Amino acid sequence: MARYLPEMTNNGINRLQTTIVSDEFGEHREVSLTGERPLTIYLDNREIVTLMTLGAQPELLTLGYLRNQSLVDELTHIKSIQVDWDVEAVAVTTHQQKNNLDSLMSRRISTSGCGQGTMFAHVMDSLSELKLQCPVFNAQFIYDVLHALNEYNEIYKQAGAVHGCALCQQNKVLCFVEDVGRHNAVDAISGWMWLNEIKGNDKVFYTTGRLTSEMVIKVAQMQVPLLLSRSGVTEMGLSIAQDIGIGMIARAKGKHFLVYTGQEQFETNTSLLGASAGK
Repeated sequence: MARYLPEMTNNGINRLQTTIVSDEFGEHREVSLTGERPLTIYLDNREIVTLMTLGAQPELLTLGYLRNQSLVDELTHIKSIQVDWDVEAVAVTTHQQKNNLDSLMSRRISTSGCGQGTMFAHVMDSLSELKLQCPVFNAQFIYDVLHALNEYNEIYKQAGAVHGCALCQQNKVLCFVEDVGRHNAVDAISGWMWLNEIKGNDKVFYTTGRLTSEMVIKVAQMQVPLLLSRSGVTEMGLSIAQDIGIGMIARAKGKHFLVYTGQEQFETNTSLLGASAGK
């Protein structure tokens, strides 16, 4: 049976612009700038949120946002996603609207996510239902994932001012997204997973950004049990990861990393990632 796909535009836009700057010697040179555009999501003609984004994959970003905010229950409920940059908006039409949408949207939490991060309070309320099992892992596995990611971060290398996120399986990068906000990048990957029926239970999620409560919650909703970052961890992010059972590795650069949660699953020998993460 063919998987269901909503009708979608394919309106990603150019992510880089250029400008002329002066260097420390007063010499003029052309440099790249990261694009940043507002995109307002409308769900059945109702304004939901405005996101600041690179605009490279707006349809996936929209899908992932709706999924991670629990504003749409099933992919089959979505009829169409239409992005129009002339009005800087995306119109989502559903076959089946949620009856309690007003209630779900009544409380909105401003998060520490860059680029206007928000999360609806009902998502926070549902945390007690999320339970994952951190897989067995070791240093060599972390090194292999980081090595596989070396060829990515395309926009960052040219212009900076972005975060990169990736979904990995063993040492293979399945999906990599860059955006001005790390929460946008994780939402776009969630949308890609939803669209392609990709499960998260045997995957690893990588981000260049810090591991805040919002990032941990989004990754948990994707059912990914191992989280890797080259940046730091917030206290609430750590607490939520502990409660849910997510393994959290941060400050991962070169051969150095710190295991914040999942220490009991961390093997100090040279074997590769345990079978519990590779099935």
